[in-house]
Amino acid sequence: MALVFLMAISLSMDAFSLALVYGTFGINRKNKIILSIIVGCFHFVMPLFGMFIGDLILSLFKFNTDILVAIILIFIGMQMVISSFKKENDFKPLKFSEFFMFGLAVSIDSFSLGITLPNMGVGTIISPIIFALISFLFTFIGLSIGNKIEKLLGKLATIIGGLILTIIGILFLI
Repeated sequence: MALVFLMAISLSMDAFSLALVYGTFGINRKNKIILSIIVGCFHFVMPLFGMFIGDLILSLFKFNTDILVAIILIFIGMQMVISSFKKENDFKPLKFSEFFMFGLAVSIDSFSLGITLPNMGVGTIISPIIFALISFLFTFIGLSIGNKIEKLLGKLATIIGGLILTIIGILFLI
């Protein structure tokens, strides 16, 4: 069981770090909970998806998941930088589609881990449940800390956060 918790924490670290950046948008409590739930759901579904059909998908479609993650992160990062230059009254709340993309980007690694779970002798249902709960918690904490950073630094935090996401996305391509 300790192995499952360690895997859950390691899977949740990217959600935490990106949530720190995303939190600089000044996300309200309701949206923090919604985004955290989305991330948790992805961290539940993706390992199951990996366990049941991962080998089949990877054998049929040869693709590098790093490219998909890079595109999503670069897109989100550029949006953050662009939105920071808009007037305050032009700022639009984050859309559900952006939350969905965030959840997908931070949970792709749990798909590949799901492929290996049956060979590790860990519970096929309990593991994804633990992954979901830990990632929910890490995302919510990251968003909350990012929110405090935004209050301290204002728009500069959003610009820096957007640039960091873009750089991380580019690093995935290297």
